[in-house]
Amino acid sequence: MRVLVLEDDPDLGPAITRGLREAGFAVDFAADLADADFKLAVNSYDCLIADRMLPDGDALTLLAAQRKAGSTLPVLLLTALDAVTDRVAGFEHGADDYLVKPFAFAELSARVRALCRRGQPARPPELRVGGLELDLPRRRVRRDGVLLTLTAKEFSVLELLMLRAGEVVSRTDLVERCWDEQAEPLSNVVDVLIGQLRRKLGPPELITTVRGVGYRIGDPDADG
Repeated sequence: MRVLVLEDDPDLGPAITRGLREAGFAVDFAADLADADFKLAVNSYDCLIADRMLPDGDALTLLAAQRKAGSTLPVLLLTALDAVTDRVAGFEHGADDYLVKPFAFAELSARVRALCRRGQPARPPELRVGGLELDLPRRRVRRDGVLLTLTAKEFSVLELLMLRAGEVVSRTDLVERCWDEQAEPLSNVVDVLIGQLRRKLGPPELITTVRGVGYRIGDPDADG
């Protein structure tokens, strides 16, 4: 899941970005409306987290413009403006959620994850491929009943592969959905991470390389 954080506070912005990355999100960062508008135009996001008062204006203007253009991107306003009138204005301009500063990071992460999934097709709480089980609410992975330890990034990649089980997921899709602007598009970050996943998942191998395209996950017992 890829999110955009719009926050001009020089301490809070990087802290939110770092925390969400550690929680498994791919995160891009913008410190003003102009940069956020540009990134929204060139990238695909699952959620926007936006402060209200920014150096070049109120984020409500950006939100209103996005909604007028037909965008259904889930938006969480994260602001110190806590009056009822401020909350109402946020929802009237198209916000999906509103969280007042100061806040608990665990709550922010949970709200963002819920918003990201709101904009996606309904999915079961547990994904299965052969003996591999992915528990989405608890973010746990088991193979043949054995609990595996994955990094947040490994979990995100595995989740995307299992959501499209049997289909080829391109490297481009994996980078766009699971990495952020820090990733080098021409680097081998995807291949390295897939190698790590294969080692942790163990035999028989579930992830197949489709040369020149990407990767596919499937039950090896169902192929023959």
